[in-house]
Amino acid sequence: MRLRVKLLTCSVFLNSFYLHGVESLSGSESRPDPLINRCSVHVTCSDYRMALQRVAVIGAGAAGLCAARHILSRPNSFARPVVFELTDNIGGTWCYDERVGNYDNGRPVHSSMYRDLRTNLPKEVMMFPDFPFDPQLSSFLPHQEVQRYLERYCHSHNIRPHIRFNTAVENVRPVVEEETTTWEVTSCDSSGGQKTETFDSVFVCSGHYSDPHIPDIPGVENFKGEVLHSHSYRYAEPFSGQSVVVLGAKASGLDISIELAKVGAQVTLSHGRPRLTFPLPSGIQQSSPVVAVQDDGSVRFQDGSVGRADVLMFCTGYNFRYTFLDADQLSLEIQDHMVSPLYRFLTPPAFPSLFFIGICKIICPFPNFDCQVQFALAVLDGSVSLPSRAEMEDEVRRELQEKVERGVQRRHLLIMEKDQWEYCRTLAHAAGFPPLPPVVRSLYEEVWRQRQIHPQSYRSLNYRLISDTQWELID
Repeated sequence: MRLRVKLLTCSVFLNSFYLHGVESLSGSESRPDPLINRCSVHVTCSDYRMALQRVAVIGAGAAGLCAARHILSRPNSFARPVVFELTDNIGGTWCYDERVGNYDNGRPVHSSMYRDLRTNLPKEVMMFPDFPFDPQLSSFLPHQEVQRYLERYCHSHNIRPHIRFNTAVENVRPVVEEETTTWEVTSCDSSGGQKTETFDSVFVCSGHYSDPHIPDIPGVENFKGEVLHSHSYRYAEPFSGQSVVVLGAKASGLDISIELAKVGAQVTLSHGRPRLTFPLPSGIQQSSPVVAVQDDGSVRFQDGSVGRADVLMFCTGYNFRYTFLDADQLSLEIQDHMVSPLYRFLTPPAFPSLFFIGICKIICPFPNFDCQVQFALAVLDGSVSLPSRAEMEDEVRRELQEKVERGVQRRHLLIMEKDQWEYCRTLAHAAGFPPLPPVVRSLYEEVWRQRQIHPQSYRSLNYRLISDTQWELID
């Protein structure tokens, strides 16, 4: 571990020697040395301290709370974190807010949570590895229980005192002096007061479910009904009796379609994936992708068919947006679905004290965050030595090229799926913390299978972990 030590405001007196209130690096109190005592030297130190690394954490959702928790657990290496949170509460996207559009202060509403969402992963694998959910709860939880879990996590690790609520980060800028990089972070609080502070590292934990991605569809301005993104969807009742074209059939598209059908909406599930073979509720029909809206407002599909609808709802994912970062300055390319190059999907090779936590997609999120945070802190405290910038950039290029050669589209390069387990194992091995137990992968993959077969009923099942390698289905 590399530590910087500052000895401040020390006075030397030609008198009897004694160190007042000074502790050695090992934490034990210093004692007079009789040999030095003969020299009649007296040292008084009014401010002696370790120069601990200061870390800024952007966002108090699950990833930001995880970062703060692990920083606080390493008081010999890191000062207490400063967590910047745009809203007035923790939880990030798990903090449900019926408002859509903008907050009173004009900033966009962050959360994409809808009222009746339940997790599509069981709590047994969703939890942080060292902080289980209440065992009395069902395996698949309403979002309110996840929010309560995060609040309990925050309270248990005493994180809240270190969070600055209603504070927006406006700029993060690297300052390079000789071979040392620090970070100037400029923030603005709810009163409009602006502050710039210096940190040794920045953890970007602001999530990627707040800036809706709406694909370009020719003629969409001709549509006569309502056009919205799932980011602004909260509940199904307003759509009762209407015809709704849902664009996209991944997790949110399928969930929302089922919700809409339950209140009597006629749903056209438009997507370019292989046709879903499991039974869908009555009221949902599948179609090929929407390719255009015609002059009369009708919707044209890829197979040539044409239909009319009252609502177009885009369940088409989200963009990466970091308005506080200058991508060119960081030698990064930030596009709608891609941030590159990031070594280990975490840090730009040009500035390896900036970390993006939770940027990967289709993962077991909380365990993934936990592994990423611990690896990043091991880099900062010197436990892990990174390769050179050129070597890191070469590794990122090779990994992404391998994915492209396997047929992965560029906008899907941050999707991990089956690769997540080896990724987390690699981080754990390098940084010397316990890897995720095999039971996490085993149960995750079982639930994935159940979701493909029984999309309406898989959440009725409940599980229990028996050991690090075994789980069981319970009544």
